This record gives sequence, C-alpha cells and structure tokens, in this order.
Amino acid sequence: MIHLIYVKNIISRTVGGTFQELSFAVRVRNVGFGKQVEVHWAGENGVWQVTPAEFRSELPDGEEVWVAETAIPLTRQSAIPGNIQFAARLTHDGISHWDSRQGQNYTLDADSGIVVLEPVDMRVVGCRPRLAPGMVALPIEVAVRSAVGPEAVTVHWTTDGWATQHATQAHYRRDHWDRTVGSNARNPNRYGWEVWAARIPLQHAYRVEIAVECRARAGQFWDNRSGRNYAARRGTLKVLTLNLHTYQEEDQLRKFARVARAIRERDIGIVCLQEVGENWNDGAGDWASNAARIINSHLPEPYHLHTDWAHLGFEAYREGVAILSRYPFVYTDSGYISDSRDPYDIHARKVVMAQVQAPYFGRLNVFSAHLSWPSGGFYPQFERLHQWAAEKQTPDVMGTLLCGDFNIPAGSEAYRAIVDTGDYEDQFLKVMSGRVFHKIFRERAPNALDLLARDGRIDYIWLRQGNRLRAIGAEELFTDHCYGRVSDHSGYLVEFEPR
Repeated sequence: MIHLIYVKNIISRTVGGTFQELSFAVRVRNVGFGKQVEVHWAGENGVWQVTPAEFRSELPDGEEVWVAETAIPLTRQSAIPGNIQFAARLTHDGISHWDSRQGQNYTLDADSGIVVLEPVDMRVVGCRPRLAPGMVALPIEVAVRSAVGPEAVTVHWTTDGWATQHATQAHYRRDHWDRTVGSNARNPNRYGWEVWAARIPLQHAYRVEIAVECRARAGQFWDNRSGRNYAARRGTLKVLTLNLHTYQEEDQLRKFARVARAIRERDIGIVCLQEVGENWNDGAGDWASNAARIINSHLPEPYHLHTDWAHLGFEAYREGVAILSRYPFVYTDSGYISDSRDPYDIHARKVVMAQVQAPYFGRLNVFSAHLSWPSGGFYPQFERLHQWAAEKQTPDVMGTLLCGDFNIPAGSEAYRAIVDTGDYEDQFLKVMSGRVFHKIFRERAPNALDLLARDGRIDYIWLRQGNRLRAIGAEELFTDHCYGRVSDHSGYLVEFEPR
C-alpha cells in the first residue's frame, strides 16, 4: 500500500543561512480521495515530527507518487536534526498502512545526499510536475547505484509530445553538492549512490517530457516512470461557472467569502458568474453591493472584472452576468441576445464577453451567459450567442468558451440543438464521462442523449471544437461536501492545458 522510493538528507549552506533539507518520495496505492500521506521522522534528539506529503504524479497500476519536504534552519536557539530515522504512513477511512522497515524504521546520516530505497539501479529524483513562471531551464538530478559502473547518463526529452526529441548529457562531479547548495555531502555517498546532473533548456516551452538512459559496465538501464515518462508543465487554466442566485441565500457576505476562498484555493484563473445582483436603487444600481465586486474584494489580489446587468431580479436587484479574470483583458463587450430589452422583463438577457491574454495559452474569448429556458426564448438567444462567438473567432484566438446557466437540462432537445451545431462540446462531460461524451459528440450514436437522463446539469462550459485547448480535469464545487452551498446551483470547474 505504501513504499518509500528515496530520501534526501542535505545540510545546505548559503547566504540565506544553514538548513538541513529533508525530502522523502513515497509510492502509494490510490485508494481514493481523502487519503493522507505523511512521513514520521526524528533527529538525534529523539523527538518525532510529522511532515505531510503532497501528490506529485500518477503511476501505472493504480499507484501514485507523493513527496514530503521540510527544511530546518540552524539558529542560535536550535540545532538541526542531524542523523534521522523515519517511516511513511498512508491513512484512509481510519485505517493506517506503514512502511517502517518491518517496524525497525529507516535511518540516514546527516548530509549524506540521496539514497534510493527501491530495488533499482537508477532513479530520477526531485522532478517537480510544475514549471515555475519564468523558468527557462529545468535542472535534473539522477541517482545511480555506483556498483553498476555508470559511464554515461543521457536525458532524452521533448516539448512537443515526441514529434521531435533531444538528448542532453548529464554530468558526474564529486563536488556536486558543494556546487549546488554548499553541502559537504560526498558524491558518491557511503551508501553507494552517486548523483548525475543535467539542465534541460526549456526556453518558453509549456510542457516537457523526460526519460533517462544510463550506460554502465553492468549494462543499459532506463528510468521512464514505468512507461509514462517524467513530465513537467507550466500552470494550467482553470475556468469556473457559477450562478449566484441574486442575493437569495442568507448570510451573503459569508457566501461571497466562500466563493472567493474556492477561487483562491483551487487556483481558478477565469470565473463566469450569473445572477450577479446589486441593489436596484430605482434602476440606478449600487456598485458597493455588486456581488462580483464583493467576491473580487475578498481575493488576495483583485482580478480584472467585467460585468453588466440585464433586468430587474426578485423585485429588488439589478441582475446580470460577470467575468473575473486573473489575466488581463484585451477588450470586453456586452449585449442583449434576447428579443426583449425591457429591464422589467425576466427574459431580457445580456451576455458579457472578454478576450483575455493567458500566459502560454494566448488569446481566449470568454462569454458568460444566462439564457432563458426553452419556452422563454432559449433557441433564438443561443443562435445570437452562437453567431456573436463566430464573429469573434479570429485566427489569433486559441479558444472560445461559452460558460454559464443555459437553463437546459443535459440530454434535452435544447441540449441536442447545441450538439447538432457541431461547433461546441461539453467540457465537464468530456472529463467526467469520456465514454458518454464520445458517443454523443463523436459517434453521434442514436439515443446517446438518453445516457444523460440522470445528469441534472443546466450549467455548462462549452469549448469551440478545433480550438487549441484540452480539458484535463473537472470538479463540481459548492455542494454539500465541497465548500457548502452558496446558491441553488452548483459551480462547475474545468481545467485546461494547451494542445
């Protein structure tokens, strides 16, 4: 259920001070959500500490890699841990599983570098899945068992899915740790492991995949993460759509703070809101009470905000739509898509549109929409939205997203009308049920929409087909079990990467 992969124990000496850096990589069985992975360790003082691990990557056969890291400073008041003993624990549904070397605990001397605990001769260590903003070169460290007689270590890599590939030679230096972190650790260490290092020139690539080859006296060895390759990428694009229900819940300020908390914790870049209320004030509105403005004010760094209102809602509010974006607007627009423009008519419907410039994604056209139900004007409203989006789809636009409350049940005839355009695809469905998505949007199988009979959604994130975005994750937010209810709607989050 849980097995330690490698451990790193280094005492670094830099201008920032002296630190003992500990890193533990753990292989765990994916037993489901809610699991906890942590490393228990103690230094020479015998005081046990617990360091939580975080998810790093998936492995074949239902396994995952988690990593726990900590850095302990040397100060006048406290010593560093020195030699350590340690064990790893996986907890799920109240049941714990340990890798503690059959109860004896693992041990590792201070400043001893890296030791691999699996029965392999080579392992890539410390490869993080996220490329930091502005990073133009990726450092790679490879631990090799000295006994195999390594002669050359080569990092094979690609930034375009192996359409083209490159090879970078790693280098072995006895003073590796002194050069990198000012450590006295030996290379190789007394445990029989040596570190080879390379730097991959990323420039402005979004994603890189890596496999490592070692040629040694004992033969040739590969580490390609069990056939999946090591991978690192820039940040993804997360898009959320949520109907706020125009001030109809109790304790509105707490509700808005909860929405902002989810935006922050889920690292959401673009938020499309509907039923965005503000006090009617005889039709003049009241910016201080605007729901999108209040949510934005709760964010650590305010987003770019574009909003407009369409009609009187619940007899007391100007009701409209909004877009919040971490990324700057290139331009914004808004307009009616309904026949009616009467602010006292609930079927007077506006859509707001923003073109945003997202790093590594390029220009994206985002629409936040709240359409009427089919008997109230959905069909002509969607036709106008469809035409508007088509007019804005220029060659420099990487993706067009239609987000919001469409007031049509998944699988209904109105849903079929969108499918039949052949232009837009349901991204939440694509991630959450690829088989059903394929039958509806690829095979166009007869009666395929019946598979959505129990879906229950009326809120969607539609992506224009052929655009250069790929949905890789999705989540339903603001349910009883995820942040709690903030509306009579759930929020729908989809995560994208560029194709």
